[in-house]
Amino acid sequence: MKMAKTMTLIALMAGTLAGCAGMTERQRNTAIGAAGGAVLGSVLTGGDAVGTVGGAAVGGVIGNQIKK
Repeated sequence: MKMAKTMTLIALMAGTLAGCAGMTERQRNTAIGAAGGAVLGSVLTGGDAVGTVGGAAVGGVIGNQIKK
């Protein structure tokens, strides 16, 4: 069940990231960092919502700071 949830989350994020064409490089890096952080947070905490949101927040900040 957890793997299905993770795969669904990955598919949703891949679809969302497809809409990044009109974004600046910083916005794109932030979105990609947030998506990656959400997946990693979900995997590391066994699908816990707090871990997913926390991972997204940390990943977004890291993505935003790349090439600053």
